[in-house]
Amino acid sequence: MRCLYQKRENVKKLASAVSMIAASALVLSACGSGEGGESGSDYLACMVSDSGGWDDQSFNQSSREGLENAKKNLGIEESLAESQGDADFGPNVDNMVQQGCNLTFGVGFLLEDTIQEAAEANPDLNFALIDSGFSDADGKPVTIENAKPVVFNTAEAAYLAGYVAAATSKSGKVGTFGGVQIPSVTIFMDGFSDGVKKFNEDKKKDVKLLGWNKEKQDGSFSGDFENQGQGQELTKQMISQGADVIMPVAGPVGLGAAAAAKEAGDVKLVWVDSDGYESTEYGDIMLTSVVKQIANAVEDTVKEGTEDKFTNEPYVGTLENEGVGIAPYHDLDKEVPEDVKKEVEELKKQIIDGSLVVESESTPK
Repeated sequence: MRCLYQKRENVKKLASAVSMIAASALVLSACGSGEGGESGSDYLACMVSDSGGWDDQSFNQSSREGLENAKKNLGIEESLAESQGDADFGPNVDNMVQQGCNLTFGVGFLLEDTIQEAAEANPDLNFALIDSGFSDADGKPVTIENAKPVVFNTAEAAYLAGYVAAATSKSGKVGTFGGVQIPSVTIFMDGFSDGVKKFNEDKKKDVKLLGWNKEKQDGSFSGDFENQGQGQELTKQMISQGADVIMPVAGPVGLGAAAAAKEAGDVKLVWVDSDGYESTEYGDIMLTSVVKQIANAVEDTVKEGTEDKFTNEPYVGTLENEGVGIAPYHDLDKEVPEDVKKEVEELKKQIIDGSLVVESESTPK
């Protein structure tokens, strides 16, 4: 199934408009409190989730873990606000501003406008945006003095996962789909596509990729990050077309994909953001995961703040700095041939030393 998606600008404008309308009517829910300060228990770090929620077993959960680690290791205070939908973004971020949070994280691309507006209106406070940079009305990148983009070049790690997926597919067909067509999603799909292509070139094979055409930037999307039923349906369709390794890039929607794969009995998944073997109940079908070390990036950003070293310089996670990577093969380790494991390690080295460049329209700059 192909879902029409809204253009990036329309998604952002709609989220912003709805947030403004709903601001006066919503009752906010946040936990934690504290006064602004410079370090330790005087430092209040805050976080607003996107609509996937804290228990998405994906990037919201990883982001929260990073803040929890900062609280434990740095002795800071924290405040959390879980968004149930786009309409919550504005009120939730405003709530953090009213609390005087020294640093406020927005989790996810869809919070870009809200975080950017808050940062520009409150130059005495710091902000960070996970999975996106900042842009002007024409979509051109801009720098905000007191706001840091926390982004990840996941195409590099997804490239390795695509190679492994193609190498272990018994049907000669693999698949991927996204939640919403935004850069932080399609960057995974681009890398995965190129990894499959690399395997085909090296081995003179013809493994087919369902769900994404990198050249046309066109593919399958569930339409959101919440509807697990839609993820299950998309996965069943790919399975019916012969795919036996599938990578959902859709937060909790991926749990629907996992349920469909489990039911099929002979289908494996590639998880994203976190190690799906550890973060979901479907570890026995996880071939590997394209991992973003979001928790480490969050904790490091908080640490900069407590040490009065916060800057707006983007954090970009790569294979080289271990900000991204692929998870172990865990229970399916024996299904990955030793020569494939060695080839993946060699590809990783080539990406790190620059002799192999993984390209995506969504690569962080």
